[in-house]
Amino acid sequence: MLNNLKKNYFLLISTFLILYFFFNLMSGERGLISYFEKKKIFVDLKNKESELIKKIELLSIQNSLLSDNLDLDYIETLIRERFMFGKKNEKIYIIKNHED
Repeated sequence: MLNNLKKNYFLLISTFLILYFFFNLMSGERGLISYFEKKKIFVDLKNKESELIKKIELLSIQNSLLSDNLDLDYIETLIRERFMFGKKNEKIYIIKNHED
């Protein structure tokens, strides 16, 4: 048996090395599975970044409307939305969505 093991020593070592590299290729910190997980996280972060950029642009536009040159129509819209304020003899209807 020992004689047989010596003859197949190269085959045995190479098999273990191939298995070792295969498992490290698939799993591990830099493996194929980890690559796909990181790629998915990257795409999600890119989507969040684009959403945040859109929000920043919207807030920038709203901020510019409230700067030195006041836009009275925009301020009236804000007051109506936040304080449910209306003019005399004006009826305000509030529609609530009930999601069941």
